[in-house]
Amino acid sequence: MFKQLPNSGIETVEVILNRQKVRVPLNTTVAAMALVQGLRVTRTTPVSGSPRAPFCMMGVCYECLMVIDGKANQRACATYVKQGMRVETQQGAGPVLGGTL
Repeated sequence: MFKQLPNSGIETVEVILNRQKVRVPLNTTVAAMALVQGLRVTRTTPVSGSPRAPFCMMGVCYECLMVIDGKANQRACATYVKQGMRVETQQGAGPVLGGTL
């Protein structure tokens, strides 16, 4: 559906997306990276478990929430990739920091 145009002169970084290493251009948002990698769902809703994916791509709709570097509810469309970043699809409200409420 989405395709990264070839450009050999662009600096890339390695990101871990759902436990798989991928190389992506620097200055790419996490949402764009997820879409280019073929990820159709970036989160599920806490109430019904319905699948959601990036929609507005500018931080307004909150449909692109993902777990980024262990922190849940991060807007993937407003976060840029960094070397070694860990990104995971968010299930419901996502994991609680520290593991307890």
